[in-house]
Amino acid sequence: MAETTPSAAAAGELLIGGDLRVRRLGFGAMRITGRGIMGEPADRDAAKRLLRRALDLGVNFIDTADSYGPRVSERLIAEALYPYPDELVIATKAGFLRPAAFEWTLDGRPEHLRAACEESLTILRMEAIPLFQFHRPDPKVPLEESIGALVDLQQEGKIRHIGVSNVDEEQLARARQVATIVSVQNRYNPFDRSSDALVDVCARDGLAFIPWAPLGADDCSDGALTEIAARRGVTRQQAVLAWLLARSRVMLPIPGTSSLEHLEENVAAASLALSSEEIAGIDALAAGGG
Repeated sequence: MAETTPSAAAAGELLIGGDLRVRRLGFGAMRITGRGIMGEPADRDAAKRLLRRALDLGVNFIDTADSYGPRVSERLIAEALYPYPDELVIATKAGFLRPAAFEWTLDGRPEHLRAACEESLTILRMEAIPLFQFHRPDPKVPLEESIGALVDLQQEGKIRHIGVSNVDEEQLARARQVATIVSVQNRYNPFDRSSDALVDVCARDGLAFIPWAPLGADDCSDGALTEIAARRGVTRQQAVLAWLLARSRVMLPIPGTSSLEHLEENVAAASLALSSEEIAGIDALAAGGG
């Protein structure tokens, strides 16, 4: 890839909910916290520099959650970036409790979601959260009750738009009976395409699809990716991000990192256009053909 300053603008734009215009390569702020997504990072100043650098590189969509830290990610975002640029969209989530590192406990009760939203507003220093996402359906609480709590908050002006995360098609349909849902955030990458049908639903209906774990963790060593990376002079991770951007016009990858170097590499993928043959080669990975 050309030796120029990378820019998320090269990925193009996506309109979320009719009024949130974002560049299609965002930043996931989970990994700026401590080990196990718990507690403070080893270097808070470095984490804040990373957030500021993301904006310098044209990123204007940052995804976080109250459970990251918990509350550490949100607090760092506010410390680093407030007062926020007009074009910056910060999305947060609620629905998990964090009793300990590596532990995640569901809580979809309306009273919990309300309290979580109001605390996010305080920590992020916002009057209204642009995109508030229900982190994961809680089998102990009817989905309609959880989403209904977000509708109440929206009607009170504390949330502009509502999204859902970690849902299947049936759950998305149920949520849409209760609220206007503008985004879906599910695990999705070339090695886990279990949400393929949901990507297509989002494309059909104009919802943003926000893939978490977009790089597939340590899976980026498969043959097709190695060949593309070697031939094009890019990293395997950059090839994955380019594939995601090509997969659908509503795709909004949010690769996360605590490394400035990796941040710049990820953003540089916005300008990488894959050929149809390269896309097909990566497509085959889900079927074990990589």
